[in-house]
Amino acid sequence: MSNEKMTALVTGASAGIGKAFADVFARYGFNLILTARREDRLRDIAAELARMHNVQADVIAADLTDPAAPARLIGDIKARGLRVDALINNAGYAVPGSYVASRWEGQRDFIQVLVTAPCELAHRVLPDMVARRRGYIVNIASLAGLIPGSAGHTLYGASKSFMIQFSRSLHLEVEKSGVHVTAVCPGFTLSEFHDVTGTRAQVSRMPKMMWMTADAVAEEGYQAVMRNKPVHVNGRVNKGIALLAKYLPDSLGLSIMKAQSRSVRAQ
Repeated sequence: MSNEKMTALVTGASAGIGKAFADVFARYGFNLILTARREDRLRDIAAELARMHNVQADVIAADLTDPAAPARLIGDIKARGLRVDALINNAGYAVPGSYVASRWEGQRDFIQVLVTAPCELAHRVLPDMVARRRGYIVNIASLAGLIPGSAGHTLYGASKSFMIQFSRSLHLEVEKSGVHVTAVCPGFTLSEFHDVTGTRAQVSRMPKMMWMTADAVAEEGYQAVMRNKPVHVNGRVNKGIALLAKYLPDSLGLSIMKAQSRSVRAQ
């Protein structure tokens, strides 16, 4: 392996888990390309991380709800003479409420950001990674993708299940090429996510042992992709929940989630 610094592209890098992944990759010597919608905030983060870790940090603002954004983003990266050695597909959010009460346009944009854009970005960066026989793809999934579905946030668990299965399949396809692919599955994480979705009051009632910091999630995720682990569930509690969900009968699992969903709505 050459001494040339590798570069990590992080989507949704302006806060939370995305910012934490940018920090951990920079700490381990990667230059950065940060993307999100909030360009001013990205520039502040890029300057901070470049100073802290002595790396180059570029900023390219992008709104991944736009179907043309992934191709334009990769085009801008190449136009700057940069390349992507690590892709961290982190951008995401949730659409609260019931599916029938939501606007389709909101659900369509959600699928674009959480499913279509990460798949397209991976497709666009993989050929060069395979040619170099070195590369890393981290897809930020969720514990929600490994447990039975719940009422509300209807497509969230489904999208995360998709990303887990996508990661597993892609891992098998490229495992002999030197490219590592990992789905990282955090549970409750201290970040802006629940403020954006308006669920902060409800989830704050969860026991403290259920929560992890974004920094801890990112460190575990970095180590997992370096080991080429196809799926990594963050934290002992979440690992236990995922294991239990794997062996529960579907009917019992759905009954538990139904009761949990009713409890959250009541609160």
